[in-house]
Amino acid sequence: MFVDSHCHLDKLDYQELHQSVADVVSKAEQANVTEMLSVGVTLNSFPEMLKLIEPYPQVHASCGVHPLDVESEFALDRLQEYSKHPKVVAIGETGLDYHYQPETAELQKLRFEQQVSIATSLNKPLIIHTRDAREDTLSILRSGNAQACGGVIHCFTEDYEFAKAAMDLGFYISISGIVTFRQATELKEVVKKLPLDRLLIETDSPYLAPVPHRGKQNQPAFVVEVAAYIAQLKGLSLSEVGEKTSKNFRDLFLR
Repeated sequence: MFVDSHCHLDKLDYQELHQSVADVVSKAEQANVTEMLSVGVTLNSFPEMLKLIEPYPQVHASCGVHPLDVESEFALDRLQEYSKHPKVVAIGETGLDYHYQPETAELQKLRFEQQVSIATSLNKPLIIHTRDAREDTLSILRSGNAQACGGVIHCFTEDYEFAKAAMDLGFYISISGIVTFRQATELKEVVKKLPLDRLLIETDSPYLAPVPHRGKQNQPAFVVEVAAYIAQLKGLSLSEVGEKTSKNFRDLFLR
C-alpha cells in the first residue's frame, strides 16, 4: 500500500495520457497506490480542482497559494472559507522561493505568514515549498508557532541540517522522484539519515517523474518507484517503506 502525498491532479494531461481523474486513480490503484493528496496553488484554481476530485474519497485536497503565485488574486477570508471544506486536509502549498522569484520575497513572506496563521487556527498541517530560503522559512515557521499544526517540507532538496530543524518543529520530510536522479548525490545521503517515521513520498505530478519514467509526465502511480528507491538506499523492504509512509500520511493529514 502506497500514498502519493503531493500531486497536482488538475494539471495532468487529460487529452492524450489520461481519459479522466477516474483513469488516473485507476492506474494508481493498479500500482497499489490507495490514496493521494491533490495540492492547490492558487485560490482561483482551487474550486475547479475541488470539483475534479470531489467524487473520489481516496483523493484529498489542500488549499493554498504557492510562493511563485503570490501575485495571483488573494483574499484571506476566501482562503479561510475554502480551507474549511471537509475535503481539505492541509494548507498550502505555501512557503518561500527566492531562486525563481527573489523580487517578490516580501510578498512571499506575507502570504506565507498568513497561511501559517490559518493553518494554526484551523489545526490543519502545512505543505511547505522552500528554495534558497532556508533561514526565512524556518524563522516564519517558528515565529508563527507552526509546530502547533505541523506539516511537511515537500519535494525535499535541502541539507540534513535543514531537515533536522524542520523535524524538530514536528514536520515531516517528503521525498520526490528527484532522489532517483543520478546527480542528486547529496539528497541520497540525506535520505539515508532520515528516520523512516518522519518520511513521506510524493510524485509532485505532473512534474519530476522518477527513473525509469524520467522525461515522461509524472502521475501518482509512479510514487512506487520513489518508495522502491528509498527502500534500496535505506536497506529496507519496499513493503516496509510503503506501509510506514502511508501511516505517516494518515497520522499527519487524516488525524
